[in-house]
Amino acid sequence: MASPAPLVASISHQMVALQTLQLLQQEWGWGDGPGAPGGPCDPDHVPTAPTRRSGSVRARPGPGREEGAGAARIRGARARASSPEVEGLRGAEGGAELLPFPRDRGPCTLARMAMRSALARVVDSTSELVSVEQTLLGPLQQERSFPIHLKDSVEFRNICSHLALQIEGQQFDRDLNAAHQCLKTIVKKLIQSLANLPSDTHVVACASLRQILKNLPDT
Repeated sequence: MASPAPLVASISHQMVALQTLQLLQQEWGWGDGPGAPGGPCDPDHVPTAPTRRSGSVRARPGPGREEGAGAARIRGARARASSPEVEGLRGAEGGAELLPFPRDRGPCTLARMAMRSALARVVDSTSELVSVEQTLLGPLQQERSFPIHLKDSVEFRNICSHLALQIEGQQFDRDLNAAHQCLKTIVKKLIQSLANLPSDTHVVACASLRQILKNLPDT
């Protein structure tokens, strides 16, 4: 029986990235869809404390708990940095400086709508990828070994962590695009790894992975 350890580790990194991106959505008030009442595009919107969506994917206990703590540090640092009297904090993630994170983003411009859509696309695709890996690739990996490129998931996690430290601007856009491209790379390599497996499960998994790619068009 093949060892599922590389796949489990890869999923763990992707789960940390997903939680970080979901947290970022909540901090921007982007969790309820475009034009939703009380959302950032609502002129009568009064910012309130974000609430966690019940559908959010949660990391399983085990590998990745340390990375999950890193995401919690980002949340705590962001919360402290949002106070008026604090102009900047030195964060635990690589010594990055965290600036105050304004909840009121102003008018909902086309650029912000595009950014919100791009972030939602990455979040949804990451959630779908984790689901496919857990339900289809996990059992398949136990039956027959196939290559897992763990470093890509590590890079994806790190990009998302860096993205969470940015404020609106060119660097945020570059990090978001990098996350988008890295996620596509992970999916493409998984499809290549499964290409020669004689299994009905691998056919279903490949179809699901190709659907994720369709949701990640070139930017």
